Amino acid sequence: MFNRRNFLRSPAAAAATLSAPTVVRAFELDPRYAPQPVTISSQYKEGELLVLPKAHMLYFITAPGEALRYGCGVGKAGLEFTGTATIDVKKKWPTWRPTNEMIEREPHLYTKFIDNDFVQPGGADNPLGARALYLFQNGYDTYFRIHGTTQPRSIGRSVSNGCIRMINEHVKDLYERVPIGTVVTVL
Repeated sequence: MFNRRNFLRSPAAAAATLSAPTVVRAFELDPRYAPQPVTISSQYKEGELLVLPKAHMLYFITAPGEALRYGCGVGKAGLEFTGTATIDVKKKWPTWRPTNEMIEREPHLYTKFIDNDFVQPGGADNPLGARALYLFQNGYDTYFRIHGTTQPRSIGRSVSNGCIRMINEHVKDLYERVPIGTVVTVL
């Protein structure tokens, strides 16, 4: 006789339990990291970018005393960029290769880049995401970027190899707002 008690002991019950769907929560950005207009010190000029790594915020100065604020992820302790730079290059769906220092620090993460010249093509799996703004000082590439990310949960954290990460949709918006030559100050 097949009844509920026998069913619960059966292999079919075990299989039904194992195949139960797993609920995966979609990523939801903390509202404080969403783009929003804010007031800011009037010492910064319209069109400049200001990054406050400890607050995990990037500000695009829209007018004296006004800015559009975006949440961002920043460099791990000891790897962060500070100072003033200019955006000398902008790229949509940029290619990427870790620096030699990154490969030396964490070779287990970058095995496909060891002993070759492989460059990861732009696209949805590229760590630089949808857009990249390249930071230069005195005409030289700093190798630091403001870019999108494939890891949106890193926004609001200090986890990168020094770059400033943004949600892809946010960096696309910023990309359209800032021209080549934009001054970036990271405090």
